[in-house]
Amino acid sequence: MAGTTTTETKAPSQSVARTLTVLETLVAANDGMTLTALAQATRIPLATCASIVYTLEQRGYAARKVVGRSHFWRATLGLYGLATQLVRKVDLATVSQDEMRALAVEINMPVHIGVLNGASVVYVAKAATSDFIQFDTYPGKMAPYNLTALGKAIAAFLDEERLSPLLNQMSKGEGPGALPAGRKAFLNQLAEIKTRGYAIEVEEERADIACVAAPFFDAEGGPAGAVGVTGFKRDLVGDLLKRTTDGLTHIAATISTRLGYHAALR
Repeated sequence: MAGTTTTETKAPSQSVARTLTVLETLVAANDGMTLTALAQATRIPLATCASIVYTLEQRGYAARKVVGRSHFWRATLGLYGLATQLVRKVDLATVSQDEMRALAVEINMPVHIGVLNGASVVYVAKAATSDFIQFDTYPGKMAPYNLTALGKAIAAFLDEERLSPLLNQMSKGEGPGALPAGRKAFLNQLAEIKTRGYAIEVEEERADIACVAAPFFDAEGGPAGAVGVTGFKRDLVGDLLKRTTDGLTHIAATISTRLGYHAALR
């Protein structure tokens, strides 16, 4: 239709982007930040930073502590409330908790569920045995989608419209197994994952760590998330790797069924 602007051609809102940058910076900070430090960290003008944090304070997403003449800002658990509502609606944290716990006990490694949020994977559920080394994976943790088996498992089954923007937002791996820079190697890997049905990440994000993940699908046939295992590279081999992948693909199929997915849709 003449005169209609499509979503693809609309310019992003600079004010919204700045607000999210400020919020993400406050969440990532270990301690409260002054406005000056926040402006420097975000590269946003001081006056704009001030306006943003005052608004966040009024909405309950930021708070400040006054020490002398300095004001230190931090994020509040208001964000957690939003996330909790979203997770409750999706209910992925409980949709297969029994199966996840059973697999975690069998292989003695943590099992996670992750969903795609922009160019990041967000962990929304975890099952782990108490005697296993507790990796830094927890509900709410975010990681670059292209450096995790969870993210790769989801990305491999995205349609071109959803995958294309993500290819411009790939993070560089710091581990010894990191892929060469560029789209070609990553797309080749996604093609292998789609054929195999599950993803494996070995030392791409961190040395000595490996991950395996299988995607699950929603009622419309699109990838809704992935279920995965994190462990040491030396352990995720041979028979244990096979039992892990078999367990994950079974859990993924169970979740897909509970979300209303029918294999005939794909």
